[in-house]
Amino acid sequence: MCGIVGLFLKDPGLEPQLGALLSDMLITMTDRGPDSAGIAIYGTVEPGRAKVTVQSADPAVDFAGLEKGLVTAGVSAKVQVKSTHAVIDIPAERLADIRGVLASVRPAVRVMGAGESVEIYKETGLPKDVVARFDVRSMGGTHGIGHTRMATESAVTTLGAHPFSTGADQCLVHNGSLSNHNNLRRELTRVGMTFETQNDSEVAAAYLTAEMAGGKDLGEALTSALDDLDGFFTFVVGTRSGFGVVRDPIACKPAVMAETDQYVAFGSEYRALVNLPGIENARVWEPEPATVYFWDHSQAA
Repeated sequence: MCGIVGLFLKDPGLEPQLGALLSDMLITMTDRGPDSAGIAIYGTVEPGRAKVTVQSADPAVDFAGLEKGLVTAGVSAKVQVKSTHAVIDIPAERLADIRGVLASVRPAVRVMGAGESVEIYKETGLPKDVVARFDVRSMGGTHGIGHTRMATESAVTTLGAHPFSTGADQCLVHNGSLSNHNNLRRELTRVGMTFETQNDSEVAAAYLTAEMAGGKDLGEALTSALDDLDGFFTFVVGTRSGFGVVRDPIACKPAVMAETDQYVAFGSEYRALVNLPGIENARVWEPEPATVYFWDHSQAA
């Protein structure tokens, strides 16, 4: 099962509503996967700064004094705690070594995502509870993706929830199952990728990260995935400025898209889209099998 949603805003006037719109879309998909949920929000980029979203099983302990600990370790950081997560604002040049610093300062925290603009929030529980816990409705941004999970191949844990992020500002949500993920995991490990779960969706995310690290943009990486990934899958993927969708050649998982002058939206079912502004005038279609759909703010006219 699982339910996935995505929203790419063309109209800057809608950006303050991104969290609210995406939350409603995700909650509508609750019965497709009620055991965990997550959302990635892409906000505006502040030059020279970056963000790291971390999670803790014991936030009262791990987040107490975290900002001071990072500053003592030489990182000019600001920490905003949100329930079991915290968003750490750091100089962009520290992205390369921040995981090592965190491992020494707070070894128990787990990095959910990092980059210039992305924040990732995910936990076990219903989507309505997850979005309320992190006050997602109040968040603005340019685009975002979300996932509500029914675990079929791994445990119900925070780390096993989607989105999966394996590169700076890159994350993925997935509906389906890969058959060659163990072989891919071994190949990607040899080229330096690391994994925190046994979830096949994390392998898909790492594959796309490796492809983009080799010089491809998101659209090109998704095209390569059609040849290299076996199984059935629908991916919705985010990068700092881009938003992509692809389905496998059989396309047995449900999917629907809508586009207006204000946005591009994706949902596992049409009912996830019905409350979007202007949906009655949108071009609505089912994404074709083995076809990459790709939008990027940096390529806008």
